[in-house]
Amino acid sequence: MKTAIITGASSGLGQELVRQMKDVFPEIECCWLIARRSNRLKVLAEELKGMDVACLPLDLCDPMSLMTLQEKLTEEQPEIALLANCAGCGYLGRIGELDTASQTRMVDLNVRALTAVTNMTVPYMMAGSRILNVSSIASFCPNPRMTVYSSTKAYVSSFTIGLSEELRRKDVTATAVCPGPMETEFLPLAGIPGHSSTFEFLPYCDQVRVAKGALRAARAGRTIYTPMLFYKFYRVLAKVTPAKLLVKFVKT
Repeated sequence: MKTAIITGASSGLGQELVRQMKDVFPEIECCWLIARRSNRLKVLAEELKGMDVACLPLDLCDPMSLMTLQEKLTEEQPEIALLANCAGCGYLGRIGELDTASQTRMVDLNVRALTAVTNMTVPYMMAGSRILNVSSIASFCPNPRMTVYSSTKAYVSSFTIGLSEELRRKDVTATAVCPGPMETEFLPLAGIPGHSSTFEFLPYCDQVRVAKGALRAARAGRTIYTPMLFYKFYRVLAKVTPAKLLVKFVKT
């Protein structure tokens, strides 16, 4: 039975990927939904008609949750056709001013958990399987006042590129989706509304369209997917402009 595993499934882009997954990956028959809020997972599971759904209310920053996932993988031996690493967090604040717990949680969830989940699931992937990692335009250049967040997303993009090459021999691909800001829970939880003029200026991405494009990019085996022409241009600009110069213009 072909299985999809989606972290961060209870909201935002993760939730939208769950809803559109069958449109692009019709062969998937089973879905494991991972997030902390079990009530939201159950509501989402009811939308997935005709599919076996497992709701796993796990906090991926907790090592015990990772052990629980590993045990389930070992017990069920799934054939994973799609892994979507959508769980992530970000907080606005300078180093030394934002509390340490928030700064380190970004590293734990965006880097450590994503790496752990990927490492656990790759052994259960066959030829044609796909990995989709949610990165960000913040990965293109460090963003002052979100230095830790942008650094973790730079890791996600770099990890995805290397992973895609490593898994070529298995005919498994990895794709990093790098969207701009979206109208999701991320922004208020990050403390951004009303505190960043940059975010008021930037064009917002539509999460429904981003999810659709990301799934199609994963199916096609693309390594990096950046929605919207504005952000495609920014990605090119970040490649040709020294980071020490560009960082002065991308303050959040």
